[in-house]
Amino acid sequence: MTYSLAEDPLILAGKSFGSRLIVGTGKYSSMAVMREALQTSGAELVTVAVRRVNLNDRSGESILNHIDTRRFTLLPNTAGCYSAEEAIRIANLGREAGLSNWVKLEVIGDEKTLFPDTEALLTATKILVKDGFVVLPYTNDDPIMARKLEDAGAAAVMPLGAPIGSGMGIQNSANLRIILETVSVPVIVDAGVGTASDATIAMELGCDAVLMNTGIAGAADPVAMAEAMKLAVESGRLAFKAGRIPRKLYATASSPLQGIPR
Repeated sequence: MTYSLAEDPLILAGKSFGSRLIVGTGKYSSMAVMREALQTSGAELVTVAVRRVNLNDRSGESILNHIDTRRFTLLPNTAGCYSAEEAIRIANLGREAGLSNWVKLEVIGDEKTLFPDTEALLTATKILVKDGFVVLPYTNDDPIMARKLEDAGAAAVMPLGAPIGSGMGIQNSANLRIILETVSVPVIVDAGVGTASDATIAMELGCDAVLMNTGIAGAADPVAMAEAMKLAVESGRLAFKAGRIPRKLYATASSPLQGIPR
């Protein structure tokens, strides 16, 4: 029986998505490039920084004017927040403005590395979940924190592959594998993906999806990179489902001699 991606959707909080690639909407050279990259990526879920939306005057020019909300599901994020209180306030502003009750929760703990403040992240997750939000927290690659976030009601956990915008790729595949064994909610690699092979590695490990922004928006040709990332995620998922051969120290003949007369 042939495996079909169409029969293997990403399920988040009971909602089905045909693509396992989630893309951001920041850092593009122009809105026109952003629109074309989103279209080419095949993504169905896109992140939007609540701070970039003019919540006071929705009739004016806004990033939302350049996103087809009939095709894309918005995932507001709390980018730029450095405390649980600030992240909770921004999430509520986005919901009150009609963006969504979903939130990609970011609580940054350090301005230089942009690593998450996991203590504040956990606090904000608990409060927002109780307030009816679907919370997808950006966290570090710590299996213990991933479990705590799941216990707090997170709809998924989103461990970093490497620091935000670094493009260094998956730096700790062992931790990601442990996280995949530790939690039952979807695991989405968020941050650090620089090129197609990085996305493929994440998917081959068994991660449910990959979220990226800079890897596409910062490429020399963002539209072409969006296509590459789409194919990489699909390829990695197919390879994971197919099941790789075991790693061996010594060679195994691809054309065995057993049963061949001499």
